[in-house]
Amino acid sequence: MNIGDVAARTGLPPKTIRYYEEIGLLKPPRGANGYRAFREGDMQRLVFLGRARALGFSIEDCRVLLDLRADGTRASAGVKDVSQGHLRRVEQKIADLSGMHETLSSLVRACAGGTRPDCPILDTLGTGAAQGRA
Repeated sequence: MNIGDVAARTGLPPKTIRYYEEIGLLKPPRGANGYRAFREGDMQRLVFLGRARALGFSIEDCRVLLDLRADGTRASAGVKDVSQGHLRRVEQKIADLSGMHETLSSLVRACAGGTRPDCPILDTLGTGAAQGRA
């Protein structure tokens, strides 16, 4: 199967597939002509990577999860540890975004948005006063 077929079946762009190969997440064999010869296992690996990346797992987390997936003697505790670490990072991002939302909402409410040049949004951004709240 060629990279175009694999891209169509996995929903991943060929560039992403090549990148995953470049960083060692995927190692499809090459035919005598030098072209990649993807196997069903490569496809499953790519689907796994696509889903994991869609959930925001880092490349390194994906590398660990792929290794754990390939290890038939693994303990699921290792998978849970990686996932819990990622969940904590997601929760921190949510908290950060919530703080940004609160600050930005406050700034937008404070701005009259009329024809006058004075603007509390620009004033706050210029003085850095909003930094402590975001």
